[in-house]
Amino acid sequence: MTETITYSTLFLTLLMMVGLVFFIRASTKDRTETLTLSRPSDPLVLLQDLTTYFEARSYAVIAAEAEPRRITLRGRLRPSVFLAGFLTLLAAVGALCFALVLTNLWPDYGFIFLGLLSLAPVAGWFYWRGADRDEEISLEVRPHAGASDGSETAAAKVTVTAHRDELIALEQALSAEAKKS
Repeated sequence: MTETITYSTLFLTLLMMVGLVFFIRASTKDRTETLTLSRPSDPLVLLQDLTTYFEARSYAVIAAEAEPRRITLRGRLRPSVFLAGFLTLLAAVGALCFALVLTNLWPDYGFIFLGLLSLAPVAGWFYWRGADRDEEISLEVRPHAGASDGSETAAAKVTVTAHRDELIALEQALSAEAKKS
């Protein structure tokens, strides 16, 4: 009975370890998304405002196309010390749980299994190496007429392709700007 419980615990711990590995891998995944906004302003002014906003966030213009009104910016994404430490801690806890289950199954090799804890810093290193990369932002502005009463008003539709955290920060900045107006 006890051996059955121990082997089922080993199976569940192995499943946990697989989930942990996928969680650590996902920490470096590219999270590029597209956001489309409509703003009642001149398209070129809107493009300039967005470019200025992203330049203030440490992005630099690397390409500009006049006809499609598209600007591409590039910036360096820096890894988070907190997240690297957190992933290392999670890996250490996971390795400890796995070592304890293995020690329960084969008590003669207990100290050898505790050596699995030495693999925990690999999780932080993997994140640090994968998260330190260049990110690109693409801004494309298209004019469109848009008033419900049929009158022509200057309006622009902007498509921003960027990391989802940058899009969230942009939406927050735009909503804060709208509240000020």
